[in-house]
Amino acid sequence: MEEKIKELVGALFAQEQIESVKVFGKRVIITLQNVAEDKEITERLKAAIEAVEGVEKVSIVYTAVKSNVSLKPENPKWEIKGVKKIIGVASGKGGVGKSTTAVNLALALAKLGLKTALFDADIYGPSIPTMLGYEGVGAVSYDGKTFEPFGYQDIASMSIGTLIDKDVPLIWRGAKACGAIEQLLTEVNWGEIDVMVIDMPPGTGDIQITLSQKIDMDGAVIVSTPQDIALIDAVKGVNMFKRVNVPILGIVENMSYYICEKCGTRVDIFGHEGARKTAENMGVPFLGEIPLHIDIRTNADNGTPIVVAKPDSPHTKAYLDIAAKVKTELGL
Repeated sequence: MEEKIKELVGALFAQEQIESVKVFGKRVIITLQNVAEDKEITERLKAAIEAVEGVEKVSIVYTAVKSNVSLKPENPKWEIKGVKKIIGVASGKGGVGKSTTAVNLALALAKLGLKTALFDADIYGPSIPTMLGYEGVGAVSYDGKTFEPFGYQDIASMSIGTLIDKDVPLIWRGAKACGAIEQLLTEVNWGEIDVMVIDMPPGTGDIQITLSQKIDMDGAVIVSTPQDIALIDAVKGVNMFKRVNVPILGIVENMSYYICEKCGTRVDIFGHEGARKTAENMGVPFLGEIPLHIDIRTNADNGTPIVVAKPDSPHTKAYLDIAAKVKTELGL
């Protein structure tokens, strides 16, 4: 019976088009590859096979041609036009000053002569619009297809916060959140950019993994405080990026110390050199220390980051030193 069925199939299709002919008792399943489905031929073949003694049911399946060379990438990269280098600023947990670091790092890179962009991928807690002074201002599109970035002190910026009300929580699953990020990243007229800084969500979830896999990231900057609980999560962040083959540009120790304005005494509120030692133990660069200071916080809240508001301050110098190391690591 099987030989007769193969003969009938072979009369209509070339051998390379017949993927398989399977007989399961009284049922026959025929799989064809690289064949355009034709209803008339399908019905004719089914009728001929059903006429074979012992056959009660016939199924014909059409599949794509099998090839060792994929015609379409399984995981196509997102195309971000005009951007040469992309770095992520990440943290293993929230509350360590990641976004403040991302903003001031981007502005510091611009001060070093690089055409810089800042993208807010912290989709559940976007704070870049507040820090750059465009909170409540809607995104602009001149052609109805692409958005124009917000300009601030020579950097181009975009955030999901421009598309939603600040008091509306985003109750989105990972796939929808990643889709929104892809749209914003790829449908903005960035222009010619030397380096894009991406403020990533805290943790090691869907968005972080998707960004690491869907764009060619040139490196990651991990932000932590000196305290043990933050460093534990910073280690997880470093290991996640290593696992997805994203180079670690280094660790920044934020809120590293406090200098008393009255007596000048240094106080290590959250511990001492925890991030530096962690970097040494993990074999990654230590980029520098950022102090805990009210000027950094208030200027970020007021939309005038410290690197712009007080360019000659020691705090700005700390960000510029970190930016210089990042610039060197990127080969810029």
